[in-house]
Amino acid sequence: MTTRLHASTRQMIAEIFQALDYTALASIYCDEGGELFWLDQKGPCQQLGAKLAIALRPRLQPGGRSLYVGAGVAEIPILVMESMELEREVIACSLRQEEVTVLNHACQQLPLTFEAADARSATGHYDHIWMVSVLNDPEQFPELSALSYGRANPVTFNPSTFVEERTTVTTLAIDCFNKLASPGQITCSVEEIPWITHWSTTFQRPCIIDEKDYPTAIVGDPICFITVPD
Repeated sequence: MTTRLHASTRQMIAEIFQALDYTALASIYCDEGGELFWLDQKGPCQQLGAKLAIALRPRLQPGGRSLYVGAGVAEIPILVMESMELEREVIACSLRQEEVTVLNHACQQLPLTFEAADARSATGHYDHIWMVSVLNDPEQFPELSALSYGRANPVTFNPSTFVEERTTVTTLAIDCFNKLASPGQITCSVEEIPWITHWSTTFQRPCIIDEKDYPTAIVGDPICFITVPD
């Protein structure tokens, strides 16, 4: 297995990160101190993203289709690899309109466009679905996230809100993963595995969870690969 991305891929990743508007990203990702945040995260995003791209590459077929749910800066190296080295069709969705604008401006040379849309609106089937740190997002699902990460405070935890969030997340997961072709590949955070296994059991889609996980930048959740065979 090749342990490096192609030189042209590495160059494209570097150019995109150079072109990103970090002033705009600062306010999107942080309430304050965003400039220092990106000063620290710019390098790890490229380095860890490249390692993830190398690990994911042999799991994907050239010319396939990928759906990215909640794609952002951290996904850039993987998206570049898929587009340039495997010539795959990539649908990258995010609900953050401001970030989508920044990303599309920096990625003009790539044959992909970030879409400010709910990934559930994507049509057709995909042999790879990327959903990392979406189902446990503390901003969108604070009670569910607190429980998932072992941070729930028994004094302040709101079970009614948790039930509502769980229903929303269950529906989101099912609607997205039902777009997965067979055989297919899922990339998710380790903390999101229970949602994939729930979907797998409910719809009788057996899955094989890789034992190895990989570090990530920004959120810091380790990532794992899950294979859904024929």
